[in-house]
Amino acid sequence: MTSQRSDEQNLLASAAVVVGVDGSEGADHALRWAAHYAALRDRELRIVHATDLRGIRRVIGTYNVVVPPVVEAVEAHGKAVVGRAADAARSVSAGLRLTTMVSDDPPARLLIEQSSGAFATVVGATGSAGTLAHLGSTLLAVSAHGHGSIVVVRPDPESGNIVRDGGPVVVGVDGSRVSEAAIAAAFAEAAERRADLVAVHVWSDWDYGRFAGQDDPLLPGACLEEAERAILAERLAGWQEKYPDVQVWRKVYLSAPVPHLLTWSKSAQLLIVGSRGRGGLRGALLGSTSNSLVQHADCPVMVVHPAHR
Repeated sequence: MTSQRSDEQNLLASAAVVVGVDGSEGADHALRWAAHYAALRDRELRIVHATDLRGIRRVIGTYNVVVPPVVEAVEAHGKAVVGRAADAARSVSAGLRLTTMVSDDPPARLLIEQSSGAFATVVGATGSAGTLAHLGSTLLAVSAHGHGSIVVVRPDPESGNIVRDGGPVVVGVDGSRVSEAAIAAAFAEAAERRADLVAVHVWSDWDYGRFAGQDDPLLPGACLEEAERAILAERLAGWQEKYPDVQVWRKVYLSAPVPHLLTWSKSAQLLIVGSRGRGGLRGALLGSTSNSLVQHADCPVMVVHPAHR
């Protein structure tokens, strides 16, 4: 697995949209989203399924009598899963170019490796369980360690778990290099979808809510807010020139990025953030904001990794 790559590798015409499937409801949502995404961009859809046979062999390797039947059953199940997924993808777009792959690897390892040359890597999410329920999960592992754009497809619980396809594209902007990559992806997505773009800038990760109403000279004031608005405008200016047809709305908030972005996820068709923001620890590949959003947002979340880490 490579630790460095160039953006061009993921933008080549041959770069596919990769989606992981396992037969679950969440994976089905991700598959249909990925098929539509690939078809609109005239890209190949690569449907992958990980059997984790390597792990299974380690567990039952000492019981040689039962290994062959178990392996055969797992392989047959994997082929059936990708076969059904391919049929479902073709129902989204009859002319869609697609390939399928069944691997012995664990799911997270397979998707991370596939992401290194993918245009985008798509995984599904079901429910809204808290952090403890997701620790070590494929979703968090791929979001943290994948390459390029990782999309976690989350349905809207308020509309019968339908994946929303209307509303603005929303991007979180914090001024970091990772954030710059997210801005680039957001403008491209908004232009492709002919959607408005909402740029959300929260100047502090700290929660000032408990000081509301207090006259404290240390609390930020109107002058700082105006300065942050100017910074946001500067960050977006070059991209607005490149995409003049994209209508941009700028939103500046004092603190607490996660609640604001979660609120926007209730009306957005896509929420885009960098993999790690300004406050991230060195070596922490998924920041607290991205971590929360991929688990709790009410729309698909695209986590954009920088070209070099």
